[in-house]
Amino acid sequence: MMNKMPPIEKIHEAYSAIADNRVIISTDSAKVISSNHGKEYTVTWKDGIYTSNDNASYWGGYAGYPMIAVLMLQGKLKLDRSIAEYFKGVNWTELNAKHKAKYAKAVSEIMDELKARGIDCDAINKNVNEVYTQIELLDISCKRSSVKPPRSGSGKEY
Repeated sequence: MMNKMPPIEKIHEAYSAIADNRVIISTDSAKVISSNHGKEYTVTWKDGIYTSNDNASYWGGYAGYPMIAVLMLQGKLKLDRSIAEYFKGVNWTELNAKHKAKYAKAVSEIMDELKARGIDCDAINKNVNEVYTQIELLDISCKRSSVKPPRSGSGKEY
């Protein structure tokens, strides 16, 4: 079970990373590119212990979107690619800064735009809630990476 639950909005961010093909999985690690393409995070796993050097995992002590995206691609969490597509191209770095890291407000802005386009947001919310329940039940441990999070502009530029 997770030591500490992430904000539910990290699932939407994970969907964006997947829809944008920003997750590159290897045998026992993955590289995840940030939504503004300014940072590269590393997720590792071994014997049910996952680490990541994104800010949420490193400083917050919970699974950040890079780890959630990896768990989805590994089949440990539900992945509905049709729902992920709705979050393609979202610059979460910019959006979260605009809303002063109030993740619910950032997601609300996106959901309002989707609703205005006639998208069934109830189905999206249902899916996200199902994934959140799966996260609660996951039999893995999340630990802070031994590598500190990359600083803005210090990582690879994409």
